[in-house]
Amino acid sequence: MRIWSLHPEQLDAKGLVACWRETLLAQKVLRGLTEGYRNHPQLVRFRATDDPVVAVATYLHGIADEADARGYHFDRTRVVSEADRALRMPVTDGQVAYEWQHLLAKVALREPTRHQALLVTEPRVHPLFVVRPGPIEPWEVVTRAR
Repeated sequence: MRIWSLHPEQLDAKGLVACWRETLLAQKVLRGLTEGYRNHPQLVRFRATDDPVVAVATYLHGIADEADARGYHFDRTRVVSEADRALRMPVTDGQVAYEWQHLLAKVALREPTRHQALLVTEPRVHPLFVVRPGPIEPWEVVTRAR
């Protein structure tokens, strides 16, 4: 499960669809509707909020906004709450840098043209997040570059 801190506009099509599907699963987990993935590290930051379900729903609406901008149709009726557009969750600059490198590696393989475009941009974060100084988040499962 990868719930990107990065702005959805920076994801390739496959990454955007996967993020939508995986975050819908996260919503189900946070609502207690599935046995699997209950202890998944990506959920730590949502559980740290006052209302994890609203936080994940806000995240999902951000993904759906990007899908709309691309002309895709993601079924917002699957999101169980309205977005709290005032909600902000912290993410460290170390986490953003790690995810950026992870995304670049994935997109280089899947969509080389998009990869080239990303190389001349700076990472941005999903509107739900606000960047703070710090290392990679403790919940991240760090993998070696391939």
